[in-house]
Amino acid sequence: MSEIGQNRRGAWRAALACMVTLAVAMGLGRFAFTPMLPIMLHEGKLQLEAGGVLASLNYLGYFLGAVSCAAIGIQAKRMVRGGLVATAALLVGMGVLHSLTSWGILRAAAGVMSAWVFVFASGWGLRRLAETNSPALAGVIYTGPGIGIAMTGLLGGALGRWGSEAGWIGLGLLAVVLVALIWRVFDDGESPLAQGSAGAPSARASAAASPSAHSDAVWLVALYGLAGFGYIITATFLPVIARQALPGSPWPDFFWPLFGLAIIPGALIGARAPMHWDNRLLLAAAYALQALGVVLSVAWPTITGFALGSLLLGMPFTAITLFAMRDARRLRGNAAAGLIGYATASYGVGQIIGPLFAAPLAQRTGSFELPLLVAAAALALGSVLFAVVWSKSRRKVAL
Repeated sequence: MSEIGQNRRGAWRAALACMVTLAVAMGLGRFAFTPMLPIMLHEGKLQLEAGGVLASLNYLGYFLGAVSCAAIGIQAKRMVRGGLVATAALLVGMGVLHSLTSWGILRAAAGVMSAWVFVFASGWGLRRLAETNSPALAGVIYTGPGIGIAMTGLLGGALGRWGSEAGWIGLGLLAVVLVALIWRVFDDGESPLAQGSAGAPSARASAAASPSAHSDAVWLVALYGLAGFGYIITATFLPVIARQALPGSPWPDFFWPLFGLAIIPGALIGARAPMHWDNRLLLAAAYALQALGVVLSVAWPTITGFALGSLLLGMPFTAITLFAMRDARRLRGNAAAGLIGYATASYGVGQIIGPLFAAPLAQRTGSFELPLLVAAAALALGSVLFAVVWSKSRRKVAL
């Protein structure tokens, strides 16, 4: 086989392995709680407010995992493998253990694992794609969360017919099978690319020379947090919200997998957005789409409304992350890791606040209408502010 053919094969092997990795760590480990929550509520094992606490503990774990990544010196392949094994064990643990305290510990730990796997698998996979001159396959990697979410939505409800314990254990066993399929791919050596020590100072210098770079970085961190808050209420409670609006309908169990499936084309399209397009305008458009998706579940609480809302919320989900990372590199070049870390932390804080705000309010009022409208307003505000920041930067360049 020619060197080009070997590179292409290696690129696809790495991209598909990372896709499955993110499906397990994010789709199953992090978001399986969404389709399992209504089952646990129906069984009387949880109250809605307690469910919100468990969701926020998971997002707290994700936040802690994300901010700790910079201090971890372990090889990426070992972090990925360890995180995947732990994710499978934590899923099974949700079905084996039966106290709120133990569930809280498990969900927080699952959040940490999902962050570690996401960061280290992304780094390993993107490096592989760079080495094989196949950066366009990055979109394949980031379809993983959508595929995993679709699987949890379709299988979680089906397995849950035998009870939440069977659902959690079944998803854990599915994770074991998927991990076994890709385990050997991570035997490949680390082969890290040079980080461009010569290029890094120039990137820092260009960032420092730009009078608006610091201001743009602050805006990116702050507005990325609005995205975390704006989507997470729907992403955590979508089946519960749909069941309240459509009592007795079989459709509510399908809106969550539809959200996951919508992530797949969004990731592929987002990865191919031309580099010369301004990331702030792309983020503004993505936030606006998600805001509309959230509003539809309130303004049009029908099968059609929830279906369209799930699509509009899901398609920009991964694209928002891609555009934010691209903008961090625009501002900091090869020294963007710190800014990406701050932005990820801001996003994590938004995710933590969302369920803690929404669940108690919904339990008291009997409706998610107000929390959803607040979430949509946060996304709309973020969209407008990204457009304003872009407009101001254009005026400064013109001057």
